[in-house]
Amino acid sequence: MNNHFNKIFGAAALGIFLYSCESKPKEEIKAEETVQEQVFGTTFQNKKVETYEIKNATGMKMKVTNFGARVTNLWVPDKDGNLVDVVLGFETLDEYLASSEKYFGAAIGRYGNRIANGKFTLDGEEYTLPQNNNGQTLHGGPGGMDYVIWDVEKSGENGLIFSYTSPDGEEGFPGELKVKMIYTITDDNEFKVSYEAETDKATPVNLTHHSFFNLNGAGNGTVLDHTLQLNASKYTPVDEVLIPTGEIPIVKGTPFDFTTATKIGERIDQENEQLKFGGGYDHNWVLDKSGNDLTQAAVISSPQTGIEMEVWTTEPAIQFYSGNFLDGTIRGKGGKVYELRSAFCLETQHYPDSPNQPNFPSTILKPGEKYEQTCIYKFGTK
Repeated sequence: MNNHFNKIFGAAALGIFLYSCESKPKEEIKAEETVQEQVFGTTFQNKKVETYEIKNATGMKMKVTNFGARVTNLWVPDKDGNLVDVVLGFETLDEYLASSEKYFGAAIGRYGNRIANGKFTLDGEEYTLPQNNNGQTLHGGPGGMDYVIWDVEKSGENGLIFSYTSPDGEEGFPGELKVKMIYTITDDNEFKVSYEAETDKATPVNLTHHSFFNLNGAGNGTVLDHTLQLNASKYTPVDEVLIPTGEIPIVKGTPFDFTTATKIGERIDQENEQLKFGGGYDHNWVLDKSGNDLTQAAVISSPQTGIEMEVWTTEPAIQFYSGNFLDGTIRGKGGKVYELRSAFCLETQHYPDSPNQPNFPSTILKPGEKYEQTCIYKFGTK
């Protein structure tokens, strides 16, 4: 598929850089504006690929692109007040298209995580989806929302509204799904994602965000020194292709117990079947909550920079991934190598494979209903 996209873009995309001319005249962008647009590549799906920079009053800033609604850069202050870019990514569109890791910073949908065998049955009808991960459908399929161009408009002084309409049958899913996401950088140093979706036919929906974080700075070593706490006393074990078994055991007494702050690397190489299946951590934790109130799901910090990130969500679960499939073959921003376990992901979500797991909370959105979720990544220092 990467070769296909390279043929579409060809050498033309190589000549357009991240910091090229604005898509509107320079004089229209005032110094005090907190949203700026820049060309990022050529056209894709007959739409211009651009980046947008938003910031808050205290200096935190983020750069995103309408290609997959991806966060390409996220600068937050460390313990000394220096800005650190804490997300992995690339400097050009071609690098995103050619990379073996296609989810850096992306919006994920229609269904985040895996659906077993690329199939599910809804209202008596079986639906078949493209299989793109060991015979399973991962993150909505190869043409998911991470690989489309979103419409973008400004939201207030430091936010952006991303909109996309997924047509009926896209990647095998039923119904036309209208999705809206609002990205905001608040003055409390939060990156907030507000999700909305509506459908004209019953369909599974599980939207999430897939930034690869390293609080030491993107490309600055592994995250094994990071200390993580998950407010979750249960998790969903998986089989050898990372599909949940349906069990929901407690984490106590296992390497999956992060109910107290623990270094990521402390137990990651223990002899354990679940760690073997994932190559480390790549599992869904069930949060200790009921209902859909906004609650704290995780706290993670770096001893090097002192940066601490809290994750808040209205979702019932969170996927913790320890960068096990990064292997040192990818060079990212500044030419830095993204080595094994040089990033972590904390994806707020419903459970994987819920359409095939009747004991899991339902992910079916019906006509007349409105899907609404919130995820907040809040930064500070300690």
